[in-house]
Amino acid sequence: MAFVFLFCLGVAMAWKWYQLSKAPSDRPLRSVTLCLTCAAASYPVAMPGGATGLDTVAGHGAAKVAQNLLLLATVYFLMCFYLCAAADERRGRRRARAEAALVLVVGTAITAAAANVPHRELAGSFATTDMRVWQVAFFYAAAGVYLMYALTVAGLWTRRYARLSMRPHSTGLWAAGAGMVGMATACAMRAVIVAARWRGAAVSDSVLLCVALILVCSSLLFVVGITYPGLRTRLSLCRLWLRHRREHARLEPLWLLMTEAAPHVVLKTDSRSRWDHWRARGVHRRHHRRFVECRDGLVEISPYLESNPQSDAVSPETNVDRVVAEQLRAAVYSRRSGVPTNAPTRPTLPGLRSREADMQELLALSDALSSTN
Repeated sequence: MAFVFLFCLGVAMAWKWYQLSKAPSDRPLRSVTLCLTCAAASYPVAMPGGATGLDTVAGHGAAKVAQNLLLLATVYFLMCFYLCAAADERRGRRRARAEAALVLVVGTAITAAAANVPHRELAGSFATTDMRVWQVAFFYAAAGVYLMYALTVAGLWTRRYARLSMRPHSTGLWAAGAGMVGMATACAMRAVIVAARWRGAAVSDSVLLCVALILVCSSLLFVVGITYPGLRTRLSLCRLWLRHRREHARLEPLWLLMTEAAPHVVLKTDSRSRWDHWRARGVHRRHHRRFVECRDGLVEISPYLESNPQSDAVSPETNVDRVVAEQLRAAVYSRRSGVPTNAPTRPTLPGLRSREADMQELLALSDALSSTN
């Protein structure tokens, strides 16, 4: 579970940084990116190896302080996302400054409490730390209450935006909102546990395990909700890439015939740099170029096509595309002999005059040419 969460968090953070590099002035995107970055940075600090190393260098309890400060920054930037996206920009900035002041106060308070904690009292985990030490109880309670507040507010805003959004964004927002509610619930339960243990009450390991499981699952659901719209868009683009790749290969028989008859229809791919040359070899560009070249080739050989194909002589069982394919071969042969039969016209492909309809007709002709070889 932890590995899956870390993997999803890393992928989400890398994707947001990539998007931010394309739009560095996008303030809501910058807030989400910083939110995920702080969350990802807090995870290695919480690991046993990272915590031990940081405590060794900076002193006992430093890893716990760093982890909680990063979590405070995570939820603060999460709130900033909604404040930056607010309709009233001035009010959103004013609220963001107020929230920044609050998180600085909380961060300073828990840091001061951790600095006054007796030796090694913060070195343990939440389940093993002695909460009867008031500095330790204050450290966990203050951080937990602020996390609960920020996650609750952000969850309510997320729910509001989810109602106004369309799929797939609404699906991602609902999932992220549910994750925030789950994390806020876990923080509230931890605050109750801190208060009970501070007063000397014992809390069973099963309750602590349940709270930890809720926190991990909610965090995973939150990360999945944030990345879901972008992931779905990427999957759609991958399907389009595969489709264009297949269509490019299917058009090859027709393209070879057209370029053999009229080599000048092949579009030049002059590039001034290696980057332009690499982009010109992309699947989508090669797909569009082959489509245009096939269309131009059909225009070139149209004077050599029969003006009135003998469609009446064709039986219903005969494949019309194969008949047209044979006519195309005859037209190429006539062009070689230099005896046109008609004036140049656009190819008379049946169906709607849209690009998609033309592409389907070209694919059918190319398949017919391939089957009659």
